[in-house]
Amino acid sequence: MMVPEPHNELAAELWREASLRQIVHLSLGGARLRVRVSNAFGTTPLFLEGASVALAKAPGRPDIDGGSARALTFGGRAGVMIPAGAEYYSDPVALEHKAGADLAVSMYFKGEPARQTGHPGSRANSFVTRGNRLMDAAWPEAAKVEHWYMLADVEVQAPPSVGAVVAIGDSITDGNGSTTDGNDRWPDLLAARFGREGQAMGVLNAGIGGGRMLRDGLGPNLASRFDRDVIARSGVTHAIVMIGVNDLGGQHRNGDDTRDNRKKILDDLMMAHRQLVERAHAQGICVIGGTISPYMGSDYYRPNVDNEADRQAVNDWIRNSGVFDGVADFDAALRDPAQPQRLLKERDKGDGLHPSPAGFRAMADAVPLAALRQCSAAR
Repeated sequence: MMVPEPHNELAAELWREASLRQIVHLSLGGARLRVRVSNAFGTTPLFLEGASVALAKAPGRPDIDGGSARALTFGGRAGVMIPAGAEYYSDPVALEHKAGADLAVSMYFKGEPARQTGHPGSRANSFVTRGNRLMDAAWPEAAKVEHWYMLADVEVQAPPSVGAVVAIGDSITDGNGSTTDGNDRWPDLLAARFGREGQAMGVLNAGIGGGRMLRDGLGPNLASRFDRDVIARSGVTHAIVMIGVNDLGGQHRNGDDTRDNRKKILDDLMMAHRQLVERAHAQGICVIGGTISPYMGSDYYRPNVDNEADRQAVNDWIRNSGVFDGVADFDAALRDPAQPQRLLKERDKGDGLHPSPAGFRAMADAVPLAALRQCSAAR
């Protein structure tokens, strides 16, 4: 969750006496679920007049299986007032679904919020239509918008033995380079890999495009949002942290990469990672460190040899410091063996920075499932 930039906000008139339908891809199958609605960045109370869930006909379409539609309630009531800065759970509803199902979450509003909470990088289409259309199977006149709003989580009831892993990071985790409505971000493909191997595991994507560890970007810095986006989420047993390219690249791009500043940012990145791990371990959550992928070919950051040396220094520390409970070597999965400072061509979106869908598959395959199975951080 973050504050959408002005050009990513939902237009005020589209909130007024309108229904918003958002399609999300579930990593866990089950029979009961609940939805978490977010007003985390709101400055005034959010008034949700009604909500529902249903199985979507397909990603990228507003139509639902009408027989699966379930009204959501909050303390038994259809509507709810969510205070500024808060997030509220719906009451659980019975809805049989398989792992990998597409769920439509519909919300009805009478007016726009004073400040929106959302996620611009949805890589999924949402739909808006006039009136209270929560239970309607078809929305033939719906407008399409490629963002999510006010929707923090869908939680599936599962046995205590089933854990959840949060993938947290920047645009590479958020899915820049994946296909719209294709559900082929690397966390999506990790969830599919769990399914192929017969392991039930929730997978949560907490990537924010432009995100940094140490300073706010398009959203809050990762160190500040780690508690809300990882520790406070239900059933979390593991986190995979991949962050740093925007910290290092941004410093170089801004011309702040003197010798002293370069040393300081490396020290600060390492300290921040240690702090995340300490906080996670205190709650029994294991942390997998993700190495920073190559970006020497990026026209946006235009890194030089010093910038590349700093990336390598962070990666060597992630691999060898012993701070983490395991390592996902995304660098090794994505780099060109002949030019290891660059992405392999077929795993490059084309900008020298973000992976392609093939690159995301390689990333999902690089996650060490053995470390996820074996690690159990002491509370």
